[in-house]
Formats: sequence, structure tokens, C-alpha cells
Amino acid sequence: MRLYIGLVHFPVYNKNREKIASAITNFDLHDLSRLARTYGAKRLFIITPLKNQHVLAERISAHWTSGYGAAYNVHRKEALETIHVVKDLGTAVDAVRAAEGDEPLLVTTDASRRSGCGINYSGLRGLLNSERTVFLIFGTAWGLHEDILEMSDFVLDPIEGNTDYNHLSVRTAAGIILDRLAGRYE
Repeated sequence: MRLYIGLVHFPVYNKNREKIASAITNFDLHDLSRLARTYGAKRLFIITPLKNQHVLAERISAHWTSGYGAAYNVHRKEALETIHVVKDLGTAVDAVRAAEGDEPLLVTTDASRRSGCGINYSGLRGLLNSERTVFLIFGTAWGLHEDILEMSDFVLDPIEGNTDYNHLSVRTAAGIILDRLAGRYE
């Protein structure tokens, strides 16, 4: 499976639909890297142009991959080794293209249903099983900015519960989505 994951911190929306850069959280790094490792993603890209956020993410990662944490918890080390911090989505796409030798399909996620460019879970699972390179993009804050959504080849159908409430954390949404796409079922 040729799956890559990206967590975009810029450009995303705040609750007022303004374009912002969100902060990296320790929970996102730990939980998304563990998801990446569990479901076989080759790399987790943390995407932010903010230098201080690069330093933070790299410091947290280094503690668990080469510092005291590496010996203390080898499973955490293995997961956090999937993290690669980059300044923008273009840099991440370039890295995926260089690693795979082909153009990745850019699949974004959104909590609302979009017309015209959507793909369902079965369709995306089929692409992953066909050995197509897929770069799955998640947003932070109040979701990916339209600039990112317009770059995508597909927008994955949203997760929908049985109520009108639809405000999952990115960690929860990523867990559900990755299990639907790459989980083992008999």
C-alpha cells in the first residue's frame, strides 16, 4: 500500500472562516503517528510554515526517536519515526513524488459533503489496493482552507453520524477514516 498522510496547519480556517495557521499539538503528533504506523502509511507529514512550530514538532519527535524516550518506549519511537515536518503542502507532495516515482493522488478530507469531486471509502480503498500512491490530507482547526481543497484530486466523503452534530477532532476522524480505508476485515 502506497499511503501517505498529511496534517495541515496552514492554510486552515478558524471558527470565523478566516484563513489562519493553527498550532501543533503534542496529542496530534503522538496519535497520528501511531495511526500512520498501525495502518501502514509510509510517512506522516506535519505541514506548517511557522518556524517555532517546526522546532516544537522536531523537539517532541527527537525525544521519542533519539532521546530518552527512544529507549523508554520503542513502540512510540517506531511511530514517531514516520513524522516529517515541512513548510507547505507542495514540499510534502514533492517528497512523496520523489519517494514513489509517480504523482500521488491528493485526497483531502472535509466534514461537509462536497459535490463534483467526491470519492467514497470503497472507491479510495480500491485505489489504495491497486497500488496507486495516495496522499491523504487532514486539516486542523475548523478545516482545510479552500486553497487546499481546490488542489485535491478528490475530497473524501465525510464521516456522518446519526445526528446533525459533526465536529470530530482530527485524531478521531483520522482513526475512523484510516480504519475504513486500511483496516483488516473478515
